[in-house]
Parts: sequence; C-alpha cells; structure tokens
Amino acid sequence: MVTADFKSLLPVIDISPLLAKCDDFDMAKDAGVAEVVKKLDRACRDVGFFYVVGHGISDDLIKKVREVTHQFFELPYEEKLKIKITPAGGYRGYQRIGVNFTSGKQDMHEAIDCYREFKQGRYGDIGKVLEGSNHWPGNPQEYKDLMEEYIKLCTDLSRNILRGISLALGGSPYEFEGKMLSDPFWVMRIIGYPGVNQENVIGCGAHTDYGLLTLINQDDDKTALQVKNVDGDWIPAIPIPGSFICNIGDMLTILSNGVYQSTLHKVINNSPKYRVCVAFFYETNFEAEVEPLDIFKEKYPRKETSQVAKRVVYGQHLINKVLTTFANLVENS
Repeated sequence: MVTADFKSLLPVIDISPLLAKCDDFDMAKDAGVAEVVKKLDRACRDVGFFYVVGHGISDDLIKKVREVTHQFFELPYEEKLKIKITPAGGYRGYQRIGVNFTSGKQDMHEAIDCYREFKQGRYGDIGKVLEGSNHWPGNPQEYKDLMEEYIKLCTDLSRNILRGISLALGGSPYEFEGKMLSDPFWVMRIIGYPGVNQENVIGCGAHTDYGLLTLINQDDDKTALQVKNVDGDWIPAIPIPGSFICNIGDMLTILSNGVYQSTLHKVINNSPKYRVCVAFFYETNFEAEVEPLDIFKEKYPRKETSQVAKRVVYGQHLINKVLTTFANLVENS
C-alpha cells in the first residue's frame, strides 16, 4: 500500500510551456519556461526521476505502442524466435526470459532490443559489435511503422527536455547540442514482464541507465518500477496515464560535472498480470568522448581526480555494457 506521503512520490512536471518556446533562443526569459526549468532542476537534484506530462505525444499513440507490444509477447515462443537476438545480428532482436543479466543476476523478462541503425564500418572496430538491422516483428504487421514514428517523436521530445535541463544547469538551452550531441545515438528496449504468483520476483535488477536521458512508457494498471531516493528508500513509480517517466543516465552525470546524479532503479512485478514497458534511451554521439562540459566545470568546480571527471567514449561504454549483459548469449539461444 502506498501512503499519502507526497514527499515519497516522484515529481510531476507539465513541460508544455517549455515545448511552446523550445525553438526560441530567449526561451529562458519566458515565465512559464522558467517555472518548468525550476521544477526540472529540483527533480534532477533530488531524485533524478520525474513524470513528464504535456509532452505533445498523443495518448492514442502511447497506448497503441503498448498494445501491439502486448500482442507480440502473446505470440507462441516459436513465432517470437523468428527475430531472435544473436551476436552476429548486432545484438538486435528478441531475447527470451532469463537471457538478460543485471549485475550478474538473471532478470525475469523478455524483450526486443533495438539500436539506431548505421552503415557498416561507420564507427570502426568499436561499432562492429552492434552493426546490423533492427529485427521488427512481422506480426502485428503495423509494428515497424508504428515504432519508427514513435522513435522519431521520442527523439524530438528528449532533445527538448534536455534544453530545459541545460537551462536548469545554468547554461544556454543548447549546451547538449554541441560536438558530443550533434548526431545522437538511441537505444530502445521493448520489455515484457510475466505475471507472477509470488512476491519480489526481480524483473530487472537494480541499475542506473548508462546513457543520457530515458523515457519510460509503462502499462497504466500495474506498479512495478521502483526508484531509490536519497534516503535509501525504494519509491514506487505509480503509473500516471498519458505520462512518460523520465530519468537521467550516467552520461548526463558526467556532462553536468556530477551536479545531476543518475539514480538506481529496479523492476519488481508483483502482479499476476503481464506487464509491458517500452524504454527509449536518448544518447550522445556514438563516438563521443564524454567528459564534463566546460561551462559546467566552471560553474560547478570539483577535483580533477573525481570519478565524474574521467573521460568516457560512449560507444565503448555501451558495447561493454551489452557484452556484459549478454555474456551468456549463444547463437542458438
């Protein structure tokens, strides 16, 4: 049971004033934008997670994405295996329950993993691991077209939220659109969590997201996502219909010079009902050498020896995570 202690719940932010001015260089002067920016700053400092409403993506599309995903996961196992994930296929496609590991422990979910597609050889040896085409289900038939439209909208939305976060950190709206983010990569995990008849089955173990910004589209009628707050308590991310849950990842922690910290979260589906979650991860350029941006190093100085000051090549970071997650994946899985 969730108590009425609103301090324990994640903040809800209506970003429509920000979106209305998102192409205006002087957007920070707008009172509505300033209020959104203030809320973003508080949310990113306090917990690193927040609900986004007023985001401009239709409720019909958000629901449809979940509906067709439910339809796919309801198919016979043999049908789902037609798009199975393999190392040779760039680690793209369907993975059965138990293939995914978090911190060395098996997760109780199945999923379709997708990445931005790129030309063979574009990212050299680092990128070879993820080279390939996304494996979209042929059933339901509209799946590919629907998801590609959804990805485009999520990409635009993520960029606009980051403009607000850039302002919240004291920069211009465009600090996250420089050389490290001129050609942003993206990742999408389409996840299904089986219903359970026992408590505390780990659908996905505790982790932080390794990218920049995440948009989570989850079923409206099941609470499973939990977020660890600064007091060490696990907060249930109760679904709010029509919203996205947004959270910051490890790359944003680095770029902000540690001002905003990525937050541990996990999934425990205690419901007997099957649960779907579509997670879109907005990233830096694949080949970006990610380090604190100069403007935030000046505003928020810290020791050069701090962990956040270390340079990370995003693509290599992603590949390392993929290979660790699927260490037990073999071609005939």
